[in-house]
Amino acid sequence: MIDLRHAPSLGLSLGGGGTLGGAHIGVLQVLHERGIRPSMVIGTSSGALVGAAYAMGLDPYRLEELLLDVRWTDVATVPRRPGMGLLDAAALRASVTELIGGDVRIEDMPMRFAAVATDLVSRETAVIESGSLIDALRASISVPGIFRPVTLDGRRLADGGLKTNLPLQAALDLGASPVIGVRVAPEWDVPGFSSAAQLRALEIRPDVLVISPALRGRTWWQTKGLGAVVAAGRAAAEAALSE
Repeated sequence: MIDLRHAPSLGLSLGGGGTLGGAHIGVLQVLHERGIRPSMVIGTSSGALVGAAYAMGLDPYRLEELLLDVRWTDVATVPRRPGMGLLDAAALRASVTELIGGDVRIEDMPMRFAAVATDLVSRETAVIESGSLIDALRASISVPGIFRPVTLDGRRLADGGLKTNLPLQAALDLGASPVIGVRVAPEWDVPGFSSAAQLRALEIRPDVLVISPALRGRTWWQTKGLGAVVAAGRAAAEAALSE
């Protein structure tokens, strides 16, 4: 792989995984320290949340502080009306709006960004690279059975991990090369949706580097010990970039 410090079309692909997405922050810190600056960020679910904050210019060290200060009871609320999910995203919308200082249009962000969701009708990946950032993030994190699906431009969208938990193909399709992918959780095994076989072929491409933090033993929704999750991201990035 070429020197990542001098790659004008370097893409960063951040996978989903609930609170395990905190490891992305550690990876971002190492990239910052090594002078590696992606030109675009593509994220699924929690990877979209971290990626959006980074693409808006938030310092990765400040991101760690914010992660450790999160009150997780504020992240979601029980819906007042029955639907397809246990929680809705009203509180999440407010929290993310506060994080990024208000909603913006994705095409107006200082760094190119895309959020990845899944179209529940076509069962295909939906790459959202324009329109409301908050709506795109809501779609990308809408885990079926937990959050209600989001309707955008006539499409019924749910968590991007249903189809592609690590959006390497989306990054390549948007013109990124090389691509750094950060996998914090395995691909979902959902009949009719999974693209795990295609993803394995992408991971061995010479212009793709996949960083996999050691997070075994932690669950997606575990909110304690998140400092160790960030540290795992740092350690994995240091190891991968030193090879």
